[in-house]
Amino acid sequence: MLTRRFGKTGLQTTVLTLGAMRIPPMPGESPEATQERTNATLRHALDLGINHIETARGYGPSEEQIGRAIERGVIRRDEFILTTKIGPTETAAEFVALIRESLTRLQVEFIDNLDLHGLNTDEIVAASLKPGGPMDGAREAVRLGLVGHVGFSTHGPLETILGAVRSDAFESVNLHYYYMNQYNRPAVMEAAARDMGVFIISPADKGGRLFDPPARLVELCSPLTPLALNQRWLLSQPEVHTLSLGMASPAEFEPHLHGLSGEPLTDAEAAAVARLDAAAQDLAPNWCSFCHQCLPCPEGIHIPEVLRLRNMAAAYGMADFGRYRYGMFERRDPETGGRTGGAGHWFPGLQGDFCTDCGECVPRCPLNLPVSELVKQTHSALVGEAGRRLWG
Repeated sequence: MLTRRFGKTGLQTTVLTLGAMRIPPMPGESPEATQERTNATLRHALDLGINHIETARGYGPSEEQIGRAIERGVIRRDEFILTTKIGPTETAAEFVALIRESLTRLQVEFIDNLDLHGLNTDEIVAASLKPGGPMDGAREAVRLGLVGHVGFSTHGPLETILGAVRSDAFESVNLHYYYMNQYNRPAVMEAAARDMGVFIISPADKGGRLFDPPARLVELCSPLTPLALNQRWLLSQPEVHTLSLGMASPAEFEPHLHGLSGEPLTDAEAAAVARLDAAAQDLAPNWCSFCHQCLPCPEGIHIPEVLRLRNMAAAYGMADFGRYRYGMFERRDPETGGRTGGAGHWFPGLQGDFCTDCGECVPRCPLNLPVSELVKQTHSALVGEAGRRLWG
């Protein structure tokens, strides 16, 4: 499998990484069945040539499952590069203690790459980099030989990501960036300019649930599958080094094994991308360019993300993906009218029915969109059954 130098770490990672978020127990699954499935998934990934396994302290018992696979001889430590992710702590000492716990669970003596997990706000970045904070703990772990390299993972806004990249504290970044969401490209380019490794979070799922595409999207992406075209689009950019696959079983790998070339897009692939571009822009005069100039919203609605989901549903038939992501926003409690649910700083924002028609976003929109109207339309279409008449 194609490998790329993971920035200044010098690690040669395959362009696919096995992300272990989905190997923890499934509902009703016995512990031994979970471990057998984990063993088979890990072994299959390595047999396919994947040389990078990525997990996190927050992924349930995934570290322990990987550790048991190593202990049982299903996989060998010298077969793969290991990344784990740990959320920031208050002190360096606490962070080192958590690293040692992860080493114990993983049954390894050394972690090749450690990410500070979830640097999603400016405040979290600042707290992570303060003297005596978790970054000092990570540096101590490197000095002690427990960790090889230190990066960060983020679901944060672009300016927060750029701030962390420009701190020059990290060797790699783990972020969202896909054909369907290109807003973080400046962070990818800034990381590349600083010779940082660039790891793309879940392009198949967060990039549009491309493993289960609607017919309209399949038609536009032909002759490639939507999943393969997204992988080709990403890997045609030398700044991108590896893509995470959140596999739960060996059977799930096959669709991802296409579109792994790092060459420039072929004429047919470029034509498919052009069709996708045109289909989105055909939504004009109501196409959102995802420029983010409408923010901040005084009510806390993430207007660009709401309208990006609208773009995808209307242009590509991706309403099911829109409902999946839209449901992660804070929503109105039907009993109290207040806010409930949501994913916090991992996916901030409120659903569109919190719009008060204040009008502050309208003069900031360079495309002169009827922003409030589109936000409310998107909410109606992505919540409940009635909206299915609009986009399916």
